[in-house]
Amino acid sequence: MRAGETMERQGDADSMEDEAVHDPGAKGRQPVRLHRRLAHTDLAAVSEVRGALREFLRYRWQGEPAEVAELLLSELVTNALIHTRHGAVVTVSLATARLRVEVRDFMSGLPLSYVPNADDGTHGRGLLLVRSLADAWGVGAHALGKVVWFELEGERP
Repeated sequence: MRAGETMERQGDADSMEDEAVHDPGAKGRQPVRLHRRLAHTDLAAVSEVRGALREFLRYRWQGEPAEVAELLLSELVTNALIHTRHGAVVTVSLATARLRVEVRDFMSGLPLSYVPNADDGTHGRGLLLVRSLADAWGVGAHALGKVVWFELEGERP
């Protein structure tokens, strides 16, 4: 097994794949989890995964919590694709009143706490946004890489 590969990776790593887990008791078998694999060279995947999240939340969560989720997801995915070389895996789980978003990359080392200065332009603010807007967030180390996650609370329509 080469660096950056795990048992979870299946299929073509350079394509974005979708997997949805369905709630068997839900009307119309609506997914309760969204799972995407992103290639490291595909920065267009940031907008695509935002769109997938928007569609996933369309009838489940609305308004400001959904918009915050999109913003924070795009920050974490952008960080993973820019600062690592092995792509990322995005998993979104929705419980009754809690949304959890995880972005896993395949580079060791935890993200550094960084306070941007005025000369940094728009760089370096992703984790500050996550810290400020998420109800909970964290980083978990894995044998191959790490998971940066956040949770938001909200009400389902």
